[in-house]
Amino acid sequence: MAENMTKKPHILTLDNRRLLTLTGVEDVSGFDEQTINVKLSEATLVVKGASLHISKLNLESGDVVIDGQISSLQYLGASSGSLRSRLFR
Repeated sequence: MAENMTKKPHILTLDNRRLLTLTGVEDVSGFDEQTINVKLSEATLVVKGASLHISKLNLESGDVVIDGQISSLQYLGASSGSLRSRLFR
């Protein structure tokens, strides 16, 4: 239970596949114009696209804003089956 209390929640807002706003970010572990890896408390979010740019990064508040042509978002390392178990109760 103590582990759940230390997890920082995150909010993801994607506007017209051109502007991604994230809160609850712990780190940005790697980036280029096609891929940005964002570390969250429970997983890593991989953002893929073209002409990607980090327009705002504040790790103290956990805020990141990414602009460009966003083609996919993928969570890596998240609890396996958690979404599936919630959907198929």
